[in-house]
Amino acid sequence: MPNAERRPRRVTVVPGGPVLVEGPVELSTPEGELVRSDRFLVAVCACRRSKRFPFCDTSHRKRVRTQES
Repeated sequence: MPNAERRPRRVTVVPGGPVLVEGPVELSTPEGELVRSDRFLVAVCACRRSKRFPFCDTSHRKRVRTQES
């Protein structure tokens, strides 16, 4: 395995947003599907609102207002 592949991957947790992972990455979904992204930085959905789950599509930006009783 080349040294470049052995270095630790940087993972950044964005408060209220996605988890940013240096790519390329291979993700295992809760359904057992393996999905891959060759991008240099991958946004992984942390809110499960994304229509592209497990990848982020910025759906976390849409907030649902709730009425107070």
